[in-house]
Amino acid sequence: MAEQYIYAVARVRSRELSLLNESVIGQLCAASGEEDCLRILNEKGWGNPDLPSEEMFREEEKKTWAFIRELVPDQMQIFDVFRLTADYHNLKAAVKESCIDGTHPGIYQEDGTLDAGVMETAVAESDYEALPKSMRAVAQEAKETLLQTRDGQLCDAIIDRAALEAVREAGAKTGEKLLQDYGELICATGDIRIAVRSAKCGKDRQFLMKALAPCETLDIELLADAASSGMDAVCAYLDHTVYADAVDELKASVASFERWCDNRMIETIRPQIHNPFGIGPVAAYILARENEIRTVRIILAAKRNSLPEEMLRERVRAMYV
Repeated sequence: MAEQYIYAVARVRSRELSLLNESVIGQLCAASGEEDCLRILNEKGWGNPDLPSEEMFREEEKKTWAFIRELVPDQMQIFDVFRLTADYHNLKAAVKESCIDGTHPGIYQEDGTLDAGVMETAVAESDYEALPKSMRAVAQEAKETLLQTRDGQLCDAIIDRAALEAVREAGAKTGEKLLQDYGELICATGDIRIAVRSAKCGKDRQFLMKALAPCETLDIELLADAASSGMDAVCAYLDHTVYADAVDELKASVASFERWCDNRMIETIRPQIHNPFGIGPVAAYILARENEIRTVRIILAAKRNSLPEEMLRERVRAMYV
């Protein structure tokens, strides 16, 4: 029932006051360099002067999930929809590492639903029963495909499709509209990315049907037809979908489309600012934190590479608050 989350929502409302707003993002964009950005972030409670930026991002991600576990310790499974992406990233890393010599520290992500060490061992030993039931078949298929064909792109496509399907299904299973919308948007925008990459690389329809994940807001048969014909056909198809406003961004650049994806998500969650009940505001806070961490990462990378401020402002995301 919605009432069980009243305390959690009240805590989230307090934390929202510390989220980075448009004004702070503007200060970061106008900063003289990466060092100046880090000083502003330190003042906002991010990291410390001795902490490398990548470690700072990891610490911020850990803070988010520690807060959520404190709020709803017995309801964490509802947020699996956000954590599955890390699981499938780790599966991809484990499959590739199992097919080459040596180990590669730092390739696994934290905060998935499955311990990365368990994943690494299971895939290395082909012990697929040690993996979640929904992941066993795709893990085996991906590893056997890579061993037999040495086609890394095909291996990635198999796992990426499974990841999109898993996120969409997890969102639908919650029965919560925001999480259902999140799962659908992640799956659809993932399909669009696959279609665009495939169109640019000249992939055939057979590859596309193996790579695209079914969703409600796109017809993957039509999208595969379009992508196998080229970018113009992809844009023409999308013009007749609910993602028509992404077409101009796709034509502009990949970076513009990625910004559109993130801003579309913020538009989806923003109504939760005014929702006093339910799990929606808690889920929206997680996504707001992910968005601000992603935006700060973009800004720091731009400062590190001396990107002009005008060009940087075209890349920053809309904020939740």
